[in-house]
Amino acid sequence: MKRWLQAALLSVCVASVALPAQAQPYPSKPVRIVVPTTAGDGSDVLARNIAKALTQSLGQSFVVDNRPGAGGSIGADLVAKSAPDGYTVFLANGTTHGATPSLYPKLPYDSVADFTPVVMISTAPNVLVVNGSVPARSVAEFIALAKKQPGRLSLASGGNGSISHLSIELLKSMAGIDVLHVPYKGAAPALSDIASGQVSGMIINIPSALPLLQAGKLKALGVTSLAPAAALPDVPTLDKAGVPGYQTTAWFGFMVPAGTPADVVRTLHQKTAEALRQPDVRETLAKLGAEASGIGPGEFAAHVKSEMAKYARIIREAGVKL
Repeated sequence: MKRWLQAALLSVCVASVALPAQAQPYPSKPVRIVVPTTAGDGSDVLARNIAKALTQSLGQSFVVDNRPGAGGSIGADLVAKSAPDGYTVFLANGTTHGATPSLYPKLPYDSVADFTPVVMISTAPNVLVVNGSVPARSVAEFIALAKKQPGRLSLASGGNGSISHLSIELLKSMAGIDVLHVPYKGAAPALSDIASGQVSGMIINIPSALPLLQAGKLKALGVTSLAPAAALPDVPTLDKAGVPGYQTTAWFGFMVPAGTPADVVRTLHQKTAEALRQPDVRETLAKLGAEASGIGPGEFAAHVKSEMAKYARIIREAGVKL
């Protein structure tokens, strides 16, 4: 009887320890958010604000891990090969899941099959800016000038294969113009040369261009979204100002490794969408020239598929190579 009682007590103790471990809600330990850019840039600032909100709402630390390089593929590869348990999250963007799959044909992962889209966080239009000396006050005048002087106008980008570069190629194709592409190692030196008149203009994210626009050193001709940008409400869209159908927007969203449990994906989506409704998060987005999204896995996946097809076409038709 004594042995029986000892065995029974032991089984009760084991059960009392094992059951809570199996029923632990997500997250039960810190979560890593892999950001494929350097610390301090716009997407990093965005990720840290969302991480702070998720930490507060879910009671576990969400920590940003910056892994820049190779069009975001270094960070993406790390996440693709991580355990599908929700504790490694990727901040995907229009480069990592738009342009990079076509620019790097031998990626060590599958951009679609190895990821599960969770939630789109935000979208942000770019803006076509030119130096004040360029004799064009509108998109239509810029196109007319480019057609009158083929190859004379120049547009800078943050580098070959960057979204700013591909936006130029799309504009050239849709508007039927010939402008010189001048690649730089980042947006900052490009904007400096545009302000000094060495380059005609650039298609660049709004926050980067705002200080020079406000100082009167650059002119904004058109934004690249289909709807006016909240940060530049008086600037028309390229779609309405002379290039019907033109659209390129930066976007950011969370993805997790394929095979992550559906309940974890659902929790991340719901809590991130809640964070996007917080005033401080929306204020941060506004400063970045971005707008909150919050769409879930299905719509987000369809958007990614559309973006990859669009940039694959642009890269193929323009013959863009790294």
